[in-house]
Amino acid sequence: MSKQQSKIEKLISNLCPNGVEFKELGKLGDFYGGLSGKNKEDFNNGNSKYISYMNIFSNIAVDTNITTFVKVNSSESQNQIEYGDVLFTGSSETPNECGMSSVLIEKIDEPLYLNSFCFGYRLHNKSLFLPEFLKYLFRDEQIRKQIAKTASGVTRFNISKKRFAKILIPLPPIAVQEEIVKILNSFTELEAELEAELEAELEARKKQYEYYRSRLLTFDEGGVRWMAISEVCIPTKNIKWKEAKQAYRYIDLTSVSRENHMITETIKINAENAPSRAQKVVEKDDVIFATTRPTLRRFAMISDDYDGEIASTGYCVLRADNAKVLPKWVYYNISTLNFNDYVEKQQEGSAYPSISDAKVKAFRIPVPTISEQKRIISLLDKFESLVNNISIGLPAEIDARKSQYKYYRSKLLTFAEYAS
Repeated sequence: MSKQQSKIEKLISNLCPNGVEFKELGKLGDFYGGLSGKNKEDFNNGNSKYISYMNIFSNIAVDTNITTFVKVNSSESQNQIEYGDVLFTGSSETPNECGMSSVLIEKIDEPLYLNSFCFGYRLHNKSLFLPEFLKYLFRDEQIRKQIAKTASGVTRFNISKKRFAKILIPLPPIAVQEEIVKILNSFTELEAELEAELEAELEARKKQYEYYRSRLLTFDEGGVRWMAISEVCIPTKNIKWKEAKQAYRYIDLTSVSRENHMITETIKINAENAPSRAQKVVEKDDVIFATTRPTLRRFAMISDDYDGEIASTGYCVLRADNAKVLPKWVYYNISTLNFNDYVEKQQEGSAYPSISDAKVKAFRIPVPTISEQKRIISLLDKFESLVNNISIGLPAEIDARKSQYKYYRSKLLTFAEYAS
Protein backbone atom coordinates (compact mmCIF):
# COMPACT_ATOMS: atom_id res chain seq x y z
CA MET A 1 0.00 0.00 0.00
CA SER A 2 2.81 2.44 0.85
CA LYS A 3 4.51 2.02 -2.57
CA GLN A 4 1.18 2.55 -4.32
CA GLN A 5 0.48 5.61 -2.20
CA SER A 6 3.86 7.11 -3.02
CA LYS A 7 3.06 6.70 -6.72
CA ILE A 8 -0.17 8.66 -6.23
CA GLU A 9 1.66 11.29 -4.21
CA LYS A 10 4.14 11.69 -7.08
CA LEU A 11 1.30 11.97 -9.58
CA ILE A 12 -0.44 14.60 -7.47
CA SER A 13 2.83 16.45 -6.97
CA ASN A 14 3.45 16.52 -10.74
CA LEU A 15 -0.09 17.03 -12.03
CA CYS A 16 -1.71 19.18 -9.35
CA PRO A 17 0.96 20.55 -6.98
CA ASN A 18 -1.35 23.34 -5.78
CA GLY A 19 -4.27 21.02 -5.00
CA VAL A 20 -7.32 20.03 -7.03
CA GLU A 21 -10.37 22.04 -7.98
CA PHE A 22 -13.64 21.44 -6.11
CA LYS A 23 -17.00 22.13 -7.79
CA GLU A 24 -20.68 21.90 -6.90
CA LEU A 25 -22.61 18.99 -8.40
CA GLY A 26 -25.17 21.39 -9.84
CA LYS A 27 -22.46 23.05 -11.94
CA LEU A 28 -21.05 19.77 -13.23
CA GLY A 29 -24.21 17.98 -14.28
CA ASP A 30 -27.98 17.57 -14.13
CA PHE A 31 -30.37 15.49 -12.05
CA TYR A 32 -33.22 13.42 -13.47
CA GLY A 33 -36.10 11.50 -11.95
CA GLY A 34 -37.07 7.85 -12.02
CA LEU A 35 -40.09 6.21 -13.61
CA SER A 36 -43.31 8.21 -13.53
CA GLY A 37 -46.98 7.38 -14.07
CA LYS A 38 -46.60 3.69 -13.27
CA ASN A 39 -49.05 1.47 -11.38
CA LYS A 40 -48.71 -1.96 -9.80
CA GLU A 41 -49.83 -3.73 -12.97
CA ASP A 42 -46.98 -2.19 -14.99
CA PHE A 43 -44.49 -4.10 -12.85
CA ASN A 44 -46.24 -7.46 -13.24
CA ASN A 45 -45.83 -7.84 -17.02
CA GLY A 46 -42.84 -5.68 -17.80
CA ASN A 47 -40.97 -5.46 -21.10
CA SER A 48 -38.05 -3.26 -19.97
CA LYS A 49 -35.41 -3.55 -17.26
CA TYR A 50 -35.23 -1.06 -14.41
CA ILE A 51 -32.82 -0.46 -11.52
CA SER A 52 -34.48 -1.11 -8.18
CA TYR A 53 -34.03 0.82 -4.94
CA MET A 54 -32.18 -2.12 -3.33
CA ASN A 55 -29.88 -2.53 -6.34
CA ILE A 56 -28.64 1.01 -5.69
CA PHE A 57 -28.65 0.75 -1.90
CA SER A 58 -26.66 -2.49 -1.83
CA ASN A 59 -24.09 -1.93 -4.60
CA ILE A 60 -21.53 0.81 -5.24
CA ALA A 61 -21.64 -0.25 -8.91
CA VAL A 62 -25.01 -1.15 -10.46
CA ASP A 63 -25.63 -4.88 -10.62
CA THR A 64 -26.49 -5.33 -14.32
CA ASN A 65 -27.73 -8.87 -13.74
CA ILE A 66 -31.20 -7.35 -13.67
CA THR A 67 -34.36 -9.36 -13.04
CA THR A 68 -36.72 -6.43 -12.39
CA PHE A 69 -38.98 -5.41 -15.27
CA VAL A 70 -41.52 -2.67 -15.98
CA LYS A 71 -43.88 -2.05 -18.86
CA VAL A 72 -42.79 0.96 -20.94
CA ASN A 73 -44.58 1.93 -24.17
CA SER A 74 -42.68 3.45 -27.09
CA SER A 75 -44.81 6.60 -26.84
CA GLU A 76 -43.77 7.27 -23.22
CA SER A 77 -41.27 9.93 -22.23
CA GLN A 78 -39.20 8.22 -19.51
CA ASN A 79 -35.62 8.96 -18.49
CA GLN A 80 -33.14 6.28 -19.52
CA ILE A 81 -29.93 5.53 -17.64
CA GLU A 82 -26.63 5.98 -19.44
CA TYR A 83 -23.11 4.66 -18.88
CA GLY A 84 -21.40 6.75 -16.20
CA ASP A 85 -24.61 7.99 -14.56
CA VAL A 86 -24.65 8.11 -10.75
CA LEU A 87 -27.89 6.83 -9.23
CA PHE A 88 -29.14 7.75 -5.76
CA THR A 89 -31.86 6.52 -3.41
CA GLY A 90 -34.23 9.39 -2.65
CA SER A 91 -35.41 8.62 0.87
CA SER A 92 -35.01 6.41 3.92
CA GLU A 93 -35.95 6.06 7.60
CA THR A 94 -32.77 7.89 8.67
CA PRO A 95 -30.79 10.75 7.05
CA ASN A 96 -27.59 8.69 7.16
CA GLU A 97 -29.14 6.11 4.82
CA CYS A 98 -30.52 8.65 2.33
CA GLY A 99 -28.79 9.29 -0.98
CA MET A 100 -26.97 5.96 -1.18
CA SER A 101 -25.19 5.84 -4.54
CA SER A 102 -24.46 3.37 -7.29
CA VAL A 103 -22.74 4.02 -10.63
CA LEU A 104 -23.42 2.36 -13.97
CA ILE A 105 -19.89 1.30 -14.93
CA GLU A 106 -20.90 -1.03 -17.77
CA LYS A 107 -22.20 -0.09 -21.23
CA ILE A 108 -25.68 -1.50 -21.78
CA ASP A 109 -27.15 -2.02 -25.28
CA GLU A 110 -30.80 -1.91 -24.19
CA PRO A 111 -32.97 0.75 -22.52
CA LEU A 112 -32.55 0.85 -18.76
CA TYR A 113 -34.87 2.75 -16.41
CA LEU A 114 -34.78 3.89 -12.80
CA ASN A 115 -37.08 3.16 -9.85
CA SER A 116 -39.42 6.05 -9.00
CA PHE A 117 -38.06 6.25 -5.43
CA CYS A 118 -34.63 7.15 -6.81
CA PHE A 119 -33.00 9.81 -8.97
CA GLY A 120 -30.07 9.98 -11.37
CA TYR A 121 -27.21 12.38 -11.98
CA ARG A 122 -25.48 12.90 -15.35
CA LEU A 123 -22.30 14.86 -15.93
CA HIS A 124 -22.22 17.54 -18.64
CA ASN A 125 -18.68 16.45 -19.49
CA LYS A 126 -18.23 12.72 -18.89
CA SER A 127 -14.52 12.89 -19.66
CA LEU A 128 -13.92 14.61 -16.30
CA PHE A 129 -14.38 11.38 -14.31
CA LEU A 130 -13.92 7.66 -14.58
CA PRO A 131 -17.19 5.94 -13.62
CA GLU A 132 -15.18 3.53 -11.45
CA PHE A 133 -13.70 6.48 -9.56
CA LEU A 134 -17.17 7.93 -8.95
CA LYS A 135 -18.42 4.66 -7.44
CA TYR A 136 -15.82 5.05 -4.68
CA LEU A 137 -16.07 8.82 -4.36
CA PHE A 138 -19.80 8.98 -3.62
CA ARG A 139 -19.60 6.19 -1.03
CA ASP A 140 -16.71 7.82 0.81
CA GLU A 141 -17.47 9.15 4.29
CA GLN A 142 -16.56 12.74 3.37
CA ILE A 143 -19.18 12.91 0.60
CA ARG A 144 -21.66 10.83 2.61
CA LYS A 145 -21.59 13.45 5.37
CA GLN A 146 -22.51 16.14 2.84
CA ILE A 147 -25.30 13.96 1.42
CA ALA A 148 -26.81 13.32 4.87
CA LYS A 149 -27.16 17.08 5.39
CA THR A 150 -29.38 17.33 2.29
CA ALA A 151 -32.06 15.10 3.87
CA SER A 152 -34.93 16.35 5.98
CA GLY A 153 -38.05 14.83 7.53
CA VAL A 154 -39.55 13.42 10.71
CA THR A 155 -40.64 9.79 10.30
CA ARG A 156 -39.14 9.48 6.81
CA PHE A 157 -36.30 11.55 5.41
CA ASN A 158 -36.18 12.84 1.82
CA ILE A 159 -33.36 14.35 -0.22
CA SER A 160 -33.57 18.02 -1.20
CA LYS A 161 -32.28 18.28 -4.80
CA LYS A 162 -31.58 21.97 -4.25
CA ARG A 163 -29.25 21.22 -1.34
CA PHE A 164 -27.85 18.17 -3.13
CA ALA A 165 -26.76 20.37 -6.04
CA LYS A 166 -24.54 22.32 -3.62
CA ILE A 167 -22.44 19.26 -2.67
CA LEU A 168 -18.76 19.86 -3.43
CA ILE A 169 -16.65 17.15 -5.05
CA PRO A 170 -12.95 17.14 -6.05
CA LEU A 171 -11.84 17.00 -9.71
CA PRO A 172 -8.50 15.14 -9.66
CA PRO A 173 -6.71 14.45 -12.98
CA ILE A 174 -7.70 11.25 -14.80
CA ALA A 175 -4.24 9.75 -14.23
CA VAL A 176 -4.71 10.16 -10.46
CA GLN A 177 -8.21 8.67 -10.67
CA GLU A 178 -6.88 5.66 -12.59
CA GLU A 179 -4.25 4.94 -9.95
CA ILE A 180 -6.75 5.32 -7.08
CA VAL A 181 -9.20 2.97 -8.82
CA LYS A 182 -6.43 0.41 -9.36
CA ILE A 183 -5.51 0.45 -5.67
CA LEU A 184 -9.08 0.39 -4.36
CA ASN A 185 -10.13 -2.37 -6.77
CA SER A 186 -7.27 -4.62 -5.64
CA PHE A 187 -7.85 -3.75 -2.00
CA THR A 188 -11.58 -4.43 -2.36
CA GLU A 189 -10.92 -7.85 -3.91
CA LEU A 190 -8.60 -8.78 -1.06
CA GLU A 191 -11.11 -7.53 1.52
CA ALA A 192 -13.91 -9.45 -0.18
CA GLU A 193 -11.95 -12.71 -0.01
CA LEU A 194 -11.06 -12.27 3.67
CA GLU A 195 -14.60 -11.21 4.60
CA ALA A 196 -16.08 -14.13 2.66
CA GLU A 197 -13.99 -16.57 4.70
CA LEU A 198 -14.95 -14.98 8.01
CA GLU A 199 -18.62 -14.64 7.09
CA ALA A 200 -18.75 -18.27 5.92
CA GLU A 201 -17.48 -19.38 9.32
CA LEU A 202 -19.93 -17.09 11.11
CA GLU A 203 -22.79 -18.35 8.94
CA ALA A 204 -21.87 -21.93 9.82
CA ARG A 205 -22.16 -21.05 13.53
CA LYS A 206 -25.56 -19.45 12.96
CA LYS A 207 -26.88 -22.40 10.96
CA GLN A 208 -25.73 -24.77 13.66
CA TYR A 209 -27.63 -22.74 16.24
CA GLU A 210 -30.74 -22.45 14.00
CA TYR A 211 -30.75 -26.21 13.49
CA TYR A 212 -30.77 -26.97 17.23
CA ARG A 213 -33.25 -24.18 17.95
CA SER A 214 -35.58 -25.56 15.27
CA ARG A 215 -35.30 -29.07 16.74
CA LEU A 216 -36.15 -27.82 20.23
CA LEU A 217 -39.13 -25.79 18.97
CA THR A 218 -40.58 -28.51 16.73
CA PHE A 219 -43.72 -30.27 17.98
CA ASP A 220 -46.26 -32.56 16.35
CA GLU A 221 -49.60 -30.86 15.67
CA GLY A 222 -51.38 -33.39 17.88
CA GLY A 223 -48.77 -33.52 20.60
CA VAL A 224 -49.18 -29.96 21.92
CA ARG A 225 -51.57 -27.02 21.73
CA TRP A 226 -51.00 -24.62 18.82
CA MET A 227 -52.24 -21.06 19.27
CA ALA A 228 -52.07 -17.79 17.38
CA ILE A 229 -49.71 -15.24 18.93
CA SER A 230 -52.76 -13.03 19.49
CA GLU A 231 -54.19 -15.74 21.77
CA VAL A 232 -51.13 -15.84 24.02
CA CYS A 233 -50.46 -12.10 24.21
CA ILE A 234 -52.29 -9.29 25.97
CA PRO A 235 -53.14 -5.81 24.61
CA THR A 236 -50.63 -2.97 24.80
CA LYS A 237 -51.30 0.75 24.89
CA ASN A 238 -50.21 3.89 23.08
CA ILE A 239 -48.94 6.99 24.81
CA LYS A 240 -51.20 10.03 25.24
CA TRP A 241 -48.80 12.81 24.36
CA LYS A 242 -51.17 15.51 25.60
CA GLU A 243 -50.81 14.09 29.11
CA ALA A 244 -47.08 13.29 28.89
CA LYS A 245 -44.87 15.49 31.05
CA GLN A 246 -41.54 13.66 30.89
CA ALA A 247 -38.93 12.74 28.29
CA TYR A 248 -38.71 9.24 26.85
CA ARG A 249 -36.20 7.24 24.88
CA TYR A 250 -37.46 6.54 21.36
CA ILE A 251 -36.85 3.12 19.80
CA ASP A 252 -37.06 3.75 16.05
CA LEU A 253 -36.57 1.34 13.16
CA THR A 254 -32.78 1.61 13.24
CA SER A 255 -32.45 1.21 17.01
CA VAL A 256 -32.45 -2.58 16.94
CA SER A 257 -29.36 -4.44 15.77
CA ARG A 258 -30.05 -7.11 13.16
CA GLU A 259 -26.94 -8.99 14.28
CA ASN A 260 -27.49 -9.45 18.01
CA HIS A 261 -31.13 -8.26 18.38
CA MET A 262 -30.24 -5.71 21.02
CA ILE A 263 -31.37 -2.09 21.24
CA THR A 264 -28.30 -0.04 20.38
CA GLU A 265 -29.17 3.63 19.86
CA THR A 266 -32.14 5.73 20.89
CA ILE A 267 -32.93 9.44 21.00
CA LYS A 268 -34.65 11.48 23.70
CA ILE A 269 -38.14 12.75 22.83
CA ASN A 270 -40.93 14.62 24.58
CA ALA A 271 -44.43 15.89 23.78
CA GLU A 272 -43.02 18.80 21.78
CA ASN A 273 -40.61 17.00 19.46
CA ALA A 274 -41.96 13.43 19.31
CA PRO A 275 -42.18 12.00 15.76
CA SER A 276 -45.71 11.01 14.73
CA ARG A 277 -44.70 7.32 14.76
CA ALA A 278 -43.50 7.48 18.38
CA GLN A 279 -46.63 5.97 19.92
CA LYS A 280 -46.17 2.52 21.46
CA VAL A 281 -45.40 2.21 25.17
CA VAL A 282 -43.17 -0.80 25.82
CA GLU A 283 -42.58 -2.68 29.06
CA LYS A 284 -39.90 -5.02 30.34
CA ASP A 285 -40.03 -8.43 28.59
CA ASP A 286 -42.12 -7.16 25.66
CA VAL A 287 -40.96 -8.53 22.32
CA ILE A 288 -40.83 -5.98 19.48
CA PHE A 289 -40.73 -6.96 15.82
CA ALA A 290 -40.20 -4.48 12.96
CA THR A 291 -43.09 -4.76 10.49
CA THR A 292 -41.43 -2.46 7.94
CA ARG A 293 -39.11 -4.53 5.71
CA PRO A 294 -39.85 -7.43 8.06
CA THR A 295 -37.52 -9.97 6.43
CA LEU A 296 -34.60 -7.89 7.72
CA ARG A 297 -35.54 -9.52 11.06
CA ARG A 298 -35.21 -6.59 13.41
CA PHE A 299 -36.60 -7.87 16.70
CA ALA A 300 -35.64 -7.60 20.35
CA MET A 301 -36.80 -8.22 23.90
CA ILE A 302 -37.24 -5.13 26.05
CA SER A 303 -34.82 -5.10 28.97
CA ASP A 304 -35.09 -3.24 32.30
CA ASP A 305 -33.26 -0.31 30.70
CA TYR A 306 -36.11 0.38 28.28
CA ASP A 307 -39.09 -0.38 30.53
CA GLY A 308 -41.72 2.33 29.96
CA GLU A 309 -40.03 3.86 26.89
CA ILE A 310 -41.61 4.53 23.47
CA ALA A 311 -41.36 2.44 20.30
CA SER A 312 -42.20 3.34 16.72
CA THR A 313 -45.50 2.22 15.20
CA GLY A 314 -43.20 0.39 12.78
CA TYR A 315 -42.92 -2.29 15.48
CA CYS A 316 -45.45 -4.89 16.49
CA VAL A 317 -45.33 -5.12 20.29
CA LEU A 318 -45.93 -8.61 21.70
CA ARG A 319 -46.68 -8.77 25.44
CA ALA A 320 -46.92 -12.34 26.69
CA ASP A 321 -49.83 -13.53 28.79
CA ASN A 322 -47.68 -15.16 31.47
CA ALA A 323 -50.43 -17.60 32.39
CA LYS A 324 -50.02 -19.15 28.92
CA VAL A 325 -46.51 -18.44 27.67
CA LEU A 326 -43.23 -17.01 28.88
CA PRO A 327 -41.95 -13.87 27.11
CA LYS A 328 -38.84 -15.67 25.89
CA TRP A 329 -41.02 -18.38 24.42
CA VAL A 330 -42.56 -15.74 22.16
CA TYR A 331 -39.10 -14.31 21.43
CA TYR A 332 -37.60 -17.63 20.39
CA ASN A 333 -40.59 -18.59 18.26
CA ILE A 334 -40.46 -15.39 16.19
CA SER A 335 -36.72 -15.91 15.69
CA THR A 336 -37.33 -19.14 13.77
CA LEU A 337 -36.99 -19.58 10.02
CA ASN A 338 -40.62 -20.78 9.96
CA PHE A 339 -41.73 -17.37 11.18
CA ASN A 340 -39.47 -15.65 8.66
CA ASP A 341 -40.95 -17.73 5.82
CA TYR A 342 -44.44 -16.84 7.02
CA VAL A 343 -43.58 -13.12 7.11
CA GLU A 344 -42.10 -13.24 3.61
CA LYS A 345 -45.34 -14.69 2.23
CA GLN A 346 -47.60 -12.30 4.16
CA GLN A 347 -45.74 -9.00 3.56
CA GLU A 348 -47.12 -6.53 1.01
CA GLY A 349 -45.53 -3.82 -1.13
CA SER A 350 -42.45 -3.85 -3.37
CA ALA A 351 -40.27 -0.81 -2.58
CA TYR A 352 -41.08 -0.78 1.15
CA PRO A 353 -42.62 -4.16 2.00
CA SER A 354 -44.46 -4.40 5.31
CA ILE A 355 -46.70 -6.71 7.30
CA SER A 356 -49.59 -5.71 9.54
CA ASP A 357 -49.61 -6.29 13.28
CA ALA A 358 -52.68 -8.48 12.82
CA LYS A 359 -50.86 -10.81 10.45
CA VAL A 360 -47.85 -11.05 12.77
CA LYS A 361 -50.18 -12.01 15.62
CA ALA A 362 -51.98 -14.56 13.43
CA PHE A 363 -48.85 -16.72 13.30
CA ARG A 364 -49.44 -19.95 15.23
CA ILE A 365 -46.88 -21.24 17.74
CA PRO A 366 -46.71 -24.40 19.87
CA VAL A 367 -47.74 -23.87 23.50
CA PRO A 368 -46.44 -26.64 25.78
CA THR A 369 -46.71 -26.44 29.56
CA ILE A 370 -44.90 -23.58 31.34
CA SER A 371 -42.47 -26.06 32.88
CA GLU A 372 -41.61 -27.45 29.43
CA GLN A 373 -41.19 -23.91 28.08
CA LYS A 374 -38.74 -23.17 30.93
CA ARG A 375 -36.75 -26.32 30.16
CA ILE A 376 -36.43 -25.53 26.45
CA ILE A 377 -35.70 -21.84 27.03
CA SER A 378 -32.90 -22.79 29.43
CA LEU A 379 -31.32 -25.00 26.76
CA LEU A 380 -31.71 -22.32 24.08
CA ASP A 381 -30.23 -19.65 26.34
CA LYS A 382 -27.17 -21.79 27.02
CA PHE A 383 -26.69 -22.70 23.39
CA GLU A 384 -27.18 -19.10 22.20
CA SER A 385 -24.64 -17.90 24.76
CA LEU A 386 -22.15 -20.54 23.60
CA VAL A 387 -22.59 -19.68 19.91
CA ASN A 388 -22.39 -15.94 20.57
CA ASN A 389 -19.20 -16.35 22.61
CA ILE A 390 -17.60 -18.41 19.86
CA SER A 391 -18.80 -16.00 17.14
CA ILE A 392 -18.09 -12.72 18.92
CA GLY A 393 -14.56 -12.47 17.54
CA LEU A 394 -15.67 -13.10 13.96
CA PRO A 395 -17.98 -10.05 13.57
CA ALA A 396 -15.33 -7.95 15.33
CA GLU A 397 -12.73 -9.07 12.81
CA ILE A 398 -15.10 -8.40 9.92
CA ASP A 399 -15.75 -4.89 11.26
CA ALA A 400 -12.01 -4.34 11.64
CA ARG A 401 -11.48 -5.26 7.98
CA LYS A 402 -14.22 -2.87 6.90
CA SER A 403 -12.84 -0.05 9.06
CA GLN A 404 -9.39 -0.59 7.62
CA TYR A 405 -10.77 -0.40 4.09
CA LYS A 406 -12.75 2.77 4.87
CA TYR A 407 -9.63 4.36 6.34
CA TYR A 408 -7.52 3.74 3.23
CA ARG A 409 -10.33 4.71 0.89
CA SER A 410 -10.85 7.99 2.74
CA LYS A 411 -7.12 8.68 2.71
CA LEU A 412 -6.90 8.08 -1.04
CA LEU A 413 -9.95 10.24 -1.74
CA THR A 414 -8.81 13.21 0.36
CA PHE A 415 -7.44 16.06 -1.74
CA ALA A 416 -6.11 19.48 -0.93
CA GLU A 417 -8.34 22.15 -2.46
CA TYR A 418 -6.74 24.15 -5.27
CA ALA A 419 -5.04 27.30 -4.03
CA SER A 420 -4.93 29.95 -6.74
